[in-house]
Amino acid sequence: MKEIISTENAPGAIGPYSQAVKTNGMVFCSGQIPIDTATGEFVSDDVAEQTDQVLKNLSAVLEAAGTSLNNVVKTTVFLADMADFAAMNEVYARYFSENKPARATVQAAGLPRGARVEIDCIAII
Repeated sequence: MKEIISTENAPGAIGPYSQAVKTNGMVFCSGQIPIDTATGEFVSDDVAEQTDQVLKNLSAVLEAAGTSLNNVVKTTVFLADMADFAAMNEVYARYFSENKPARATVQAAGLPRGARVEIDCIAII
C-alpha cells in the first residue's frame, strides 16, 4: 500500500508527480525547489537563501507525512553550479547537525524554473 502525501504548506507539484509517497514505514519526497508558498515565487537568487527555503519546504512535506528532517536517511542535492557547494553546505549543515543522512550532491545542467538548488529525500516514519 502507498499513500500520496500532499500539503499546502509546501509548493505543489509542477508536473505529473506527488510531493511525496509514504509506503512501508518510509517517505519518498520529490525534489523541492525554493518556492515560497506565500508568493509562489523564489525566495531570492541567493543559493543560501534558496537552500534554506528548499529545506523548509521538505520539512513541511515530511511533517504532512508524519515524520521530520530528523528521520531523513538519504538526500540528493542538485546544484545548478558546483561553485555554490560551500554556501549550500553551510545552510544544509544547520538542518542536519546531529542526524546526518547519507547524501549525494550533483551538478545539474538545469533545474526547474531556473532554481540554483533542488533537494529530494527519503525518510523513515
